[in-house]
Amino acid sequence: MKFMPFVWVACIGMLSHATLQAADLMNIYQEALTQDAQFKSARAAYEAAQEKIPQGRAGFLPNITLSGTRQVQEVDAGKIVNSTTGLAINPGANIVQSGGITISATQPIFRMQNIVIYQQAKIEVSKAESQFITAGQDLILRVAQAYFDVLDAQIDVEVIETQKNAILRQLEQARRNFEVGVSTIVDTNEAQARYDLTLSQEIAARNALEIKKRALQGIIDRLPENLSGAREIANNLATLKYGSMDEWVRTAEEKNFTLKAQQAAYESAHQNVKRIWAQHYPTLDLVAQYSNQIGVGAAVTGRGIDLTSQSIGLQLNVPLFQGFSVQSQVREAMALQNKVLHDLENTRRNITIQTRQQYLNVTNGIAQVKALKQALVSSQSQLDSTILGQQVGVRTEVDVLNAQQQLYAAKRDLAKAYHSYLMSRLRLSAEAGELDEDALIQINAMLIK
Repeated sequence: MKFMPFVWVACIGMLSHATLQAADLMNIYQEALTQDAQFKSARAAYEAAQEKIPQGRAGFLPNITLSGTRQVQEVDAGKIVNSTTGLAINPGANIVQSGGITISATQPIFRMQNIVIYQQAKIEVSKAESQFITAGQDLILRVAQAYFDVLDAQIDVEVIETQKNAILRQLEQARRNFEVGVSTIVDTNEAQARYDLTLSQEIAARNALEIKKRALQGIIDRLPENLSGAREIANNLATLKYGSMDEWVRTAEEKNFTLKAQQAAYESAHQNVKRIWAQHYPTLDLVAQYSNQIGVGAAVTGRGIDLTSQSIGLQLNVPLFQGFSVQSQVREAMALQNKVLHDLENTRRNITIQTRQQYLNVTNGIAQVKALKQALVSSQSQLDSTILGQQVGVRTEVDVLNAQQQLYAAKRDLAKAYHSYLMSRLRLSAEAGELDEDALIQINAMLIK
């Protein structure tokens, strides 16, 4: 691929750090993977969702409990009157000990509700996976947008600095010309006004640069100091994977992970209706119990007995009437299912719209970059001819300043249009569900080549 030279290095104001290697887009992304709090939160949510499967599987496994008791009682029989002598006799307190252990086990044989819960758990995990992938794609987009915002702000500062230096030279020349009487004070005042305006614009541009850097700092947890920008812009911009807008839309409807998460939400809502309705079903469990008790009845008789019991059998529960609560819950779940269905359709429509918009942004961005590259060539030619015209006396210093400003604006607009085009490519890939590190590597290569 042939490239048109275009010097826009993203190291403005960093000349003292020239020996430091500039961080490119992939370097910043690698930092964001470990430092971004929003992505780490999404990862934790994904890890938590993985536990839904063992929780749902637990409904098919036995439930075993062990309980034990130990009691020591002091029983006072009170005074006993001897019928022969008439004297009261106090036999004293009697110490009674009792206790035991019980082991119970319940193995579900048929519980329709547990079956639905397990199916719902698998759907929730699938939904969490789609949401986590979406969070990863969102991280790529946030990093790239913050990165390009810093580059754009750096370009604004560079343009203002270059323009300020040019205006300063024109101002100094206007002053000299006025002192020797070859120009009027009007030329000096115009140059001075332009210079003062540029100073205020420089302050605003540097402030905007600091704000953009702080935004990127919020992702990588450090202040970016040296970012590499596009040194060259390709004459032949990279072609798209799919040739038409409709192909991109079909791909988005099949692969978009936000849409997949919403589809999983609808399936989960459908399973929730089945789970609540399953409360009408009978349940069948295998129940076993072992009990070993000592000192039973000792508190009454004064001398307890030891009992050991074992049992195993089937337990059938048939719900008959629950006050119409289940019917009400079913109606509620069905209404929520309809809500999720409408949300799914709304998501599908929005994704279709966004895909079409991003496709247009990419295709129009290609045309805009090419047009601005030609405008840059024309602006440079205009500046050269204006300078020549000033030298021969047919153009003024103001004409030169205007031509210089137009050239700087063309350079700035070209760089920003290129960054916007690259972001549109990333967003289009995200809508199609195909945004990953490989796509970011490709965009990074288009910046550093």
